[in-house]
Amino acid sequence: MPSKVTAIIKNKYFLSLSGNVIMSGLGMITMAIIYRSLPISEAGVWVYFSATVVFIDTFRSGLLTTAFIKFYAGSSPERAAEIAGSAWFIGICITGILVLINIPFLFFLNQIHDQDYVLLIKWFSPCFICMLPWFITTCVIQGEQRFDRLLYVRLVNQGGFTVYMVLLLLFKRMNLEWVIISYIFSHLITSIFALSSGWSRINTFGKRTKKGIKDLFDFGKFSVGTTLSANMFGFSDTQIIKMLLGDKALAIYNLGQTLMQAVEIILRSFAATAMPSLSKAFNLGDKDSVIYVMKKYVGMLTLLLIPIAILGWLLANIPIYIIAGHTPSSAIAANVFRLFLTFSLLYPADRFFALTLDVIHKPKVNFYKVLVMLATNITFDILGIKIFGNIYGIAITTVMPILVGVIIGYWALNKWHKFSFWNVYTVGWNESKSVLTAVQQKFRPKKAAEEV
Repeated sequence: MPSKVTAIIKNKYFLSLSGNVIMSGLGMITMAIIYRSLPISEAGVWVYFSATVVFIDTFRSGLLTTAFIKFYAGSSPERAAEIAGSAWFIGICITGILVLINIPFLFFLNQIHDQDYVLLIKWFSPCFICMLPWFITTCVIQGEQRFDRLLYVRLVNQGGFTVYMVLLLLFKRMNLEWVIISYIFSHLITSIFALSSGWSRINTFGKRTKKGIKDLFDFGKFSVGTTLSANMFGFSDTQIIKMLLGDKALAIYNLGQTLMQAVEIILRSFAATAMPSLSKAFNLGDKDSVIYVMKKYVGMLTLLLIPIAILGWLLANIPIYIIAGHTPSSAIAANVFRLFLTFSLLYPADRFFALTLDVIHKPKVNFYKVLVMLATNITFDILGIKIFGNIYGIAITTVMPILVGVIIGYWALNKWHKFSFWNVYTVGWNESKSVLTAVQQKFRPKKAAEEV
């Protein structure tokens, strides 16, 4: 039994999923501290700051992550060093450009009266710089499929931030600016850890080549659309809510949205492990296998989300109360969470259709798809607020861009290789039964032997 347990713990799927679960749990603790310690409007300002930084970072992570894994995984040592060094070069360039864009705004802080923008302009550059080394490290770790190391790096980052929040409470220093400083410090410590561990491959910077840089950039300039699709809609919601409904409404909306991490950790975990399988099938020229792997992941994950959605509907008020306490806003946040859970059944199809398009060298489709989805999201967000006059208008209309993404993704993949949309769920059902049967057979002999 110990050997079986060890094998499970070392399994890449287990490490990826458990890592996301742990990070999500720590994130919930941190969110609870912030929501219970700051006024709801200031919690909204923090939401705006963190959401904006993460969204801007999407241009860096979206450009590099998928492209890096594609060219790095399974390559020769020389090619791996070339790609790692080239990724460092591109990452430094993107960081430098965005920091240079930010600097002139620092001279006009006294003329800006909105606290959200003041804090963002003031702290963006140090935050973005501190994030770079550990971001590149996560690319390297995923390319090497060392999900144990990924867990350690993320634990230092999110775990450190949680510890700093607790210290702020103990020393009675909890305020908005100290929260942001602690956030930046957690990125700094994580980057120092990543560099000192040797996992970042910063030593390959001198081995970058024009070809490596071009390969990463040419692929990444379109694959960034896949990452943007997972972040842009939430960011546009954030901007529209802030402008039309205010920081308090933004904090309430984010509270309901934050609980969707339960779904996101599942999608991120399986997306990280699915890409190597999809890439391998594509590199072998096996279209049937590419589509089958995609169907398997979409179908199985959708089936997995059904009981999660039902349970979330029934118990939505409990996690909301744990994070923010019992307030008039809690009921609204719980209902927002229920609406998101309902639409989440479409997330696997949208996410894995997009991922597959990247793998089959059609990232351009994803890029244009994102533009259409964004236009749809903004249009229906504004329409929803005009009709309902509150955050329910945005929560309800969230389904529209997701539907658009699924339809475009299916159309593009079906042109590459014909398959039935509904067969996706049939494959998922059959694969789920096979997994359950395999698990039963694995433990049945052991149980029989114990009875004898």
